[in-house]
This record gives sequence, C-alpha cells and structure tokens, in this order.
Amino acid sequence: MSRSLIIRFFRMASVVMLLVAVALLSAITTMHFAIHGAEVKIPSLKGMTVAEARSQAAGMGLNLDVDNRYYSSDVAAGHILTQSPAPGSVVRREWHVRVAESLGPQKVDVPDTVGTDARVAALRLRRAGLEVGVAAKMPWPDAQDGTVLAQDPPPHSQGIAQPSVNILVAAPDNAEPDGYVMPDLVGTPVVAAQAMLSRVGLNVDTPTFAEAAIPSVNVGSQSLAPPVPPGSIISQQPTAGSRVDQATIIRLTAAK
Repeated sequence: MSRSLIIRFFRMASVVMLLVAVALLSAITTMHFAIHGAEVKIPSLKGMTVAEARSQAAGMGLNLDVDNRYYSSDVAAGHILTQSPAPGSVVRREWHVRVAESLGPQKVDVPDTVGTDARVAALRLRRAGLEVGVAAKMPWPDAQDGTVLAQDPPPHSQGIAQPSVNILVAAPDNAEPDGYVMPDLVGTPVVAAQAMLSRVGLNVDTPTFAEAAIPSVNVGSQSLAPPVPPGSIISQQPTAGSRVDQATIIRLTAAK
C-alpha cells in the first residue's frame, strides 16, 4: 500500500470517528433536554382560587386534585389552603398536585343527631351542609338497631375542621363492631357502663369516685336540678363522640 493510500485511509477514518462523536454528542444532548424538559418545578398555589391554581397547573403540564376541604378563618372560601408536593419540588410532567380547599369560616350549626335513626341523621346533616364521616357500629342492647348513640363533633360545636360528622350507631347484641365512637355515659350507673364497655372489648380503667357538685338552692325562677345518684358517672375520658379502639384506656369518674 502506497503512502498516499495510507494517508487517505486515516483521513477517512478520522472523518468517520468525528461523525460518530458528533452523533453521540447530539444524542446525549437530545436525551438531556428530553429528560429535563419533562421536569417541572411545583409553583406555590396557596391562596389562589381553585380555578386559578388549576389553570396554572395545566399550563405547566400538571394535574390538580382537590383532596380535602376544611373550614378556615384565615383563607377565603374557594382558595387553596395547602398543597402537596411543596412549592419548589421538581416532578415530572403529568404529576398530580393534591390540594386542600378552604370553605371559609364555619357558618353551619352542627345538628344533634343522637337518638335518631342513622338515615334520618344523614338527611339532617346534609340539610345543614354537612356530611356523614365514619359511621361505626357498636352492640347496644338499650337502643333500637340503627339508632345514633353518639356523634363527633358534638352538637352545636364551633371551630370544627371538616364539614363531616362521625356517628356511632347501635347494633344488635350479636353484631360484630366495626369501630367505636365514645358514647355519652354521664348519668349512667358506673357498673353498667363498665360492663357495656368491657363487653365490646374496650379497656376500662378502675373508676374513681368524687363528690358530685350540689346545685345551689338560690336559682331564682330556674327549676332545681335533681341530685346526682351515688355511683352514677359524672365525667368521662375520652369525651363523648371521641374515636376509641381497644388500645384506648377509658377513665370514668362516678359520684360518691
């Protein structure tokens, strides 16, 4: 092979290698822009209306999901309270951003559903602009099946977080409980309350006894309150309407 052919061969090889290098660099650059072009930095949506936040998210290739709604005295109704992921997080396009919407200050009065049928309670709550949250059942021999025994939050509560009310519904003695909302035991004989709570598998601490408050006789036109019978419950912890399970220690205080 002549010297000129060797030089020509190396020149062609150099050109081929240069073209391969350019192609690889172009592929790497294209991949880099493709990857980083699909990434988005999450904007701050707090304080925006849901419509504004949805529009901004869509413009960035993101999806907006309203997961929860809460009452708030600080953020106007229809505006974003919280978001996840946090502002500044880098995610891929088509990511779902979850937000909580403000309902504004609480304006509804929580109705009293205790003693009503669960279906009537649900209708009463809906009429007040509220929803039924958890509807747990508990065997309760002294109430008709389906009767609401307790609710959380209690009637006429102020400063509640969500527009939902959890209810505890009476079930037959042989029913399997699926959860518990603490009933109002004040006024119930402590022995009966202990037996009922133990029967459904709840952990009851040894009751304490205290002097019951004696109503004043100087009540003007108000009727006198009847005396508290000894042995009846005058306070309980957790309070009525609280969520309880087998790990909860229930403490009862009865009148001496």
